[in-house]
Amino acid sequence: MKKILIIFGILLFNTLLSQPANAIKIGIETLVDQVGVGTDVKGRMISVHTNKTVLEVEGMRGYILVPYKNQIAVYSKGEYYPLNTDSLVLRPDSAGYVSAKGRWYRGKLMVKSSGGKLIVINDVDLEDYIKGVVPSEMPPSWELEALKAQAIAARSYALANLGKQASYGYDLKDTTDDQVYGGASVETNKTNRAVEETSGLVLTYDMKIICAYYSASAGGYTNTNAWGASLPYLHSVFSFDEDVKKSGHGVGMSQHGANNLAKQGYNAYQILQYFYQNVKFAKLNNEG
Repeated sequence: MKKILIIFGILLFNTLLSQPANAIKIGIETLVDQVGVGTDVKGRMISVHTNKTVLEVEGMRGYILVPYKNQIAVYSKGEYYPLNTDSLVLRPDSAGYVSAKGRWYRGKLMVKSSGGKLIVINDVDLEDYIKGVVPSEMPPSWELEALKAQAIAARSYALANLGKQASYGYDLKDTTDDQVYGGASVETNKTNRAVEETSGLVLTYDMKIICAYYSASAGGYTNTNAWGASLPYLHSVFSFDEDVKKSGHGVGMSQHGANNLAKQGYNAYQILQYFYQNVKFAKLNNEG
């Protein structure tokens, strides 16, 4: 019966939650002296201001970008080659990936010069972003239903925190300050399946997407206090993670607890409704 009620909740809110969320901006490098970038196929760097190509990029070749006289330059063999822009986009000419920080990413890269430093942003489809979060935040070998719960929680957290890092020009960091994000380099078939089978699903309370906090383990019981704020969907519950040492803030879903519940036969929706009380599921309307 519980499964039927949960599915009914998804259908009920499907037409009510119309927040479009097709893309998200993730900070990959923030205020650094240089960055190595590239593409796996032929691509180009385009000035944000003129929408014109400032450099054609060869596939599988690295390029070092540096701040130069309040703009951006390519540095090679001791020489600076100005690109005559302080903000550019790197994208493949065909289906492919972009690279920064030694990793491959879907979508495109935005590079900005700011105060004599560089900021690198991955402008990526929301679902592709979640594909890079799930295996970074939860071991891909864990139970599929736990991975699906992680995907829904991560998607909810991301949307509830859009613009959190707006002072840097992006939405979220790729670290534990927000959610760990490893890009396409960390994707696996199993974690991608978890994302695809929960595509667009989020957790809501009072018809608003919740900030679905989670941590590795709560050490027996979850915490209710989210950094000084009491949230109505967070209650202290047995965390089903007594087999591991407490790790993290213990607020919201215990990841070890979620995996243990999945081993007992709980599905992703039951796991999430256990750790976040009185929540409903909604599916994003991305047509707008």
